[in-house]
Amino acid sequence: MHITQLNQECLLHLFSFLDKDSRKNLAKTCHRLLEVFQDPLLWSLLKFHSPVELKKDNFLLGPALKHLSICWYSERVKVCNIEDWMKNSFQKDFCKRHENTVSDFLLDVCNRCPNLLSLTLSGCGHVTDDCILQLLKNCPNLRSLKLENCVRISDHTLEAVTLHGAALRTLHVDFCRNVTQAGLERVRAKCPSVMLRADRSANMIPDSKPEKKLMLEKASRKLVQL
Repeated sequence: MHITQLNQECLLHLFSFLDKDSRKNLAKTCHRLLEVFQDPLLWSLLKFHSPVELKKDNFLLGPALKHLSICWYSERVKVCNIEDWMKNSFQKDFCKRHENTVSDFLLDVCNRCPNLLSLTLSGCGHVTDDCILQLLKNCPNLRSLKLENCVRISDHTLEAVTLHGAALRTLHVDFCRNVTQAGLERVRAKCPSVMLRADRSANMIPDSKPEKKLMLEKASRKLVQL
């Protein structure tokens, strides 16, 4: 029995064990397997391990997508999460190459994946509050939003959660140093049903401008003397 003689359900099950590249390569072998690759039911879950993967033509976006994860753990993440004013010319050039990659992809998700249930972003230093706001507006069924080490995320995202996150049940803003304790308290007060976690976030000191950093150091020395 040839693989193409299997029914659609069996083929979808077999494809589900393959990574995105393997699925794409297998789909190139015949029209029958290409049909399986293009079946929206195959793409209810997407995981990416770097922004570069978002540009590959080896997946399908559509209403069937329920769970999305973009987690970048490379050493290069440290560059993206440096405040812009602190970056040297080399670092700025590096970031410029992919500055809008994740945000543009998420806006595409907003337009094509209204049934998204969970989103996890880690190390995505260029994702902005406005991008998350649009996602919350366009994906009203979103139940889980997990953000880690995303430097541009601030209290504006927390405010968007209170306004547009009616279905949200889990919110993580770990290592997001530009959210504040006041912002977290507003979420707790307005969205008591949301399981909120903010490890190493509101208590972190953001990268400071030289004059502000000097003031913090002076304050610390005075406390030591006392």
